Amino acid sequence: MTKELREKFKKEAMKTIKKSGTPQMDVDLSKFSAEQQSEIEISDLEQVDEEFKKILLNVGVDPQQKERSGTYIQTGNQVAFCKTKSDKVEVLPIAVALEKYEWLQDYYWKAVSVDTDRYTAETELTENLQGYFIHAKKGAKDIFPLQSCLFLDIEGMKQIVHNIIIAEEESELNLITGCTVHPNVRKALHLGVSEFYLKKNSKISFTMIHYWSDKSEVRPRTAIIQEEGSVYNSNYIVMSPVRSLQSNPIAYLNGDGAKSYFQTLVYAKQDSYIDVGSRAVLNGKNSKSEMISRIIATGKSHVIARALIQGNASGATGHLECQGLVLSPNARIHAIPEIDATNPNVTLTHEAAVGKIAEEQIMYLMSRGLNEDEARDLIIGGFLEADTSHLPKELAEETKKLINIASEAEG
Repeated sequence: MTKELREKFKKEAMKTIKKSGTPQMDVDLSKFSAEQQSEIEISDLEQVDEEFKKILLNVGVDPQQKERSGTYIQTGNQVAFCKTKSDKVEVLPIAVALEKYEWLQDYYWKAVSVDTDRYTAETELTENLQGYFIHAKKGAKDIFPLQSCLFLDIEGMKQIVHNIIIAEEESELNLITGCTVHPNVRKALHLGVSEFYLKKNSKISFTMIHYWSDKSEVRPRTAIIQEEGSVYNSNYIVMSPVRSLQSNPIAYLNGDGAKSYFQTLVYAKQDSYIDVGSRAVLNGKNSKSEMISRIIATGKSHVIARALIQGNASGATGHLECQGLVLSPNARIHAIPEIDATNPNVTLTHEAAVGKIAEEQIMYLMSRGLNEDEARDLIIGGFLEADTSHLPKELAEETKKLINIASEAEG
């Protein structure tokens, strides 16, 4: 990246860094440190100790790399492991990629703006740029997913990540990403910027697992730019306690016939404050977006479930669906579905429902031999059942397995 361009971004970030967020979601960045260095070094992923192996498996990263095209692991703010097994896809640390490919600067801060908020600004102002670059070559269609893990292992750590993912024309990418902390880490901050670029007739299927601690603060910022005929599938899964999490990715379906699908599964526990959602801007003719949310709130948790589809082009269609279960008198779910039509030839629909587990369902299952706790667990499991029909078979099976692991997280 040229010095002039980096200076331009830093100036924009400096103007933005003092912006504050909403009162509930504001984080004092000075209370976390990005200077601490992780002591984890991985030369052979299969030889990691049992504790770290379990951490990786909890977020879908297979240390044996079976049926995987490549692996990226970042511990704190350093790259611990990066390897590609396929010649169809390239995986590099973002800093290395920006040095290697001059053309990559044309994608840097283009989908997500550096001045979006103080968290994107902080990401740009870090001196130690980390994150991954994933590039699927034209026509590449490797069925096996790439895997990545963003891991915090030091108390009070501030992890800063900037990812860029590009799927060239006619290519297909399957991604599994896990974000997590060491079991002994309670307080941590994760700032993550991810920019996705889908070229003509490309496809990205992306499963994200969040497995945090009860005092973690999490601020992902994600945007997707889609060209003609491209397809973006997202599965976002949060089933462990977290102090606060705010994520609201946006997809710009600029090409005719582009499609996006967002599925969000949240099992909020303890006093978690979670503000999640997805947005789609339908700029291409006959573009389509669907958003499905399944939310469970327990303990004193508070979940805001957002969804927005804006239809700007003729023939665009969109549907939002949010279903919520409140399982505690002190829990809260706030669903905010929005549809915005700026063209008379669009079709946009939405539905939302929040309630409790029906007593007749529990009584029916108990009549079939289950006790009350078993009946509730079965109903919750069914409620959080993911729709994986839009995914490739290999990723669909892996996603279902990961949801089962995440749902059993303590908290």
